[in-house]
Formats: sequence, C-alpha cells, structure tokens
Amino acid sequence: MDYLRMMFLMIGILVISCSSGGEDETQTTPEPDPPVASKDYVSYVTGSETDKKTTPKGGICLMGGATENDRAMKWFLNRADGGDVLVLRTSGSDGYNNYMFSELGVDLNSVETIVCKNAKASDDDYLHTQINNAEAIWFAGGDQWDYVSFWRDTKVAELINKAITERNIVIGGTSAGMAIQGGFYYSAQRGSVKSDEALMNPYNQDMTIGNEEFIDNKILAEVITDTHYDNPDRKGRHVAFLARIRKDNGVAGKGIACDEYTSVCIDEKGLATIYGGAPDYDDNAYFIQPNPEIENNAPEVCEDGEPLEWNKNSKALKVYAVKGTNDGNHTFNLNDWQTANGGEWQYWYVENGELKE
Repeated sequence: MDYLRMMFLMIGILVISCSSGGEDETQTTPEPDPPVASKDYVSYVTGSETDKKTTPKGGICLMGGATENDRAMKWFLNRADGGDVLVLRTSGSDGYNNYMFSELGVDLNSVETIVCKNAKASDDDYLHTQINNAEAIWFAGGDQWDYVSFWRDTKVAELINKAITERNIVIGGTSAGMAIQGGFYYSAQRGSVKSDEALMNPYNQDMTIGNEEFIDNKILAEVITDTHYDNPDRKGRHVAFLARIRKDNGVAGKGIACDEYTSVCIDEKGLATIYGGAPDYDDNAYFIQPNPEIENNAPEVCEDGEPLEWNKNSKALKVYAVKGTNDGNHTFNLNDWQTANGGEWQYWYVENGELKE
C-alpha cells in the first residue's frame, strides 16, 4: 500500500455526504454475501478454506496507523510460513484480504477477516477454531476499547496467547491493533486523551491505562505503545503514561512509539527492525525508558490535578529516536534496551506540565 501514500499527501481524502428533504439519495452497491455470517460476527475468506499446518517463525509487527508499510507487512506475512492469516477487527470489512493474499507476492494458504460485532462473538466456536488454525494474527485499526472490552478475559485472548507461546505464531497490528500489544496498554475507555491534557493532569479521567493480562507478548511485558505519534503529537501523553506506570505500579515501564507511516518489526530474538520512508519522508520510531543511569528514577510530581514534573536535571527519560527506512537497516535490541544502530540517543523531561526534548 506504499503507492497510496503519495496520493494521500497530494490530493487528500474527500468525503462527500449528500441528503435532501430527509431522504437518503446515495446509491450504493451491496456487498456480496460473506462466506460465514452470524448476528455476532462476519467472516470473509480469501484463498483455501482448508487449514494448512506450517511452522511460523514468531515475532511482532507494530504499525503506526496510516497506510500499511508494504515491506513491514511482507516481513509479517513471510513469518507465517505459507500458512493461514487471521485478521481480527470490530469494524470495517475485508480490506486486508486481497492486499495480504495477492498484492505483496507472499505465498499464503488463506487470509480470513473476522469482524466481531459485539462481545458475544468471543464465545463462538468458529472464531475459536480459526484462531487455533492461524499461523499469523493481525489486529486492524479501530477502537482499542472495543478490542479490550470484547476480548480481554475471554476464550479469544486465552487462545491467542496459547498460539503465541505454544505454536509460535506471528502477531501484529496497526493503530488500535498496535496499542494493545504491550503488557501495559492505553485502553481509551473514555475516549482519547491529548498530550497537553495528560501532562497538566496525569490523572485526567481519560488516562485509562490497563495492565490486566490481555495479549501476552513476553518481550513487551513492561512496554506501553503509542501510535499516530506525529499526527497529532503524542509524545507528551506517552510520557505521562510512563509516569503513571512508575507511580501506580512501581514499574520502570518503557515505551515504543511509531509515527503514522513507521513500523517496528520484532523478531523471535527480540531484535526490532524499523521500516519507513526515510530519507524521503520523516518517519520515526521511539524507544523510551526512564533514564537507567538515575537511581530510583520516578517523577518528582505525579498527582491528581497537578502538572506532571519529571525532570531529574533535564535527563529523566532516555530515548532512542530512529528513522524507519525502506530497507530496514536500522535496528534496536529489546533485550538490553541499549544496543542499536541508525538513530540517536536523546534526553526528554517534563517541567511543570511541559515536555522538553
């Protein structure tokens, strides 16, 4: 889908809605009946409907939320080893099917999208079977609170985690699908919080941070992700998330963030490869941690109704900023959060509710 990016940048997206006299005059073409449908979900299958067992290579693919990066998606699909890909979502339809199955040149047995309409779908045996048959599971964008409220503490989450640990499936997602991949996650239960709101009050009612077990990616157990990092600027709220994790959980949580067109692909050994459009485009990923050189590094002020203060002599947070490239030659090692190439180390801090870099 890289070719779409230039089109989006040049002409934008124009949506026209017309109505007259209370009557809808828009003409639409009805979708064909999907292969599997119920009141609780809709399924779209492309390719074989017969399961194929292969040997997936594991790994995690995180995308920033705009048009998919083709190279990162190929990385994800190749790790399914020619097996079956399952796309899970709670809105939309089958937009991924042809893209994954036939447009990227990766040999797959099938791509199936299951759109869950409500939480009841989590109890459906068909959904459970398809999770058990998948070598790769992809979470589309959407509303991460739907994902959390529909699937957390259900058979769906249990089977996904079993597939990760016992069958070594590859997993990933974009936007909301990336947001749920960490051991800590911003659930957006009450809506999206802005950076200035989070920094001025880290206990803002929209700062809904979860850490109940959901998606069990071991390498991301102490990580909270954030997406669409450059549209709008989400650095401030991400730092506020980390401040809350340190204050409320006593954990030196870490952050992984992607600009909209950036992807982070983490292999089974914990090595992250960063894909994007640099140097032609300013596509960045960020690996954020409380500065480990500071003993007992916690915010000076992290209280309800007060501006966040996390200064530590202007070195509170140690950040590796790295650009995503077409060839994926920039990396970051999540085993030590130190070994990296292609980017630069920065210090961030918060002074009286204002993030400074």
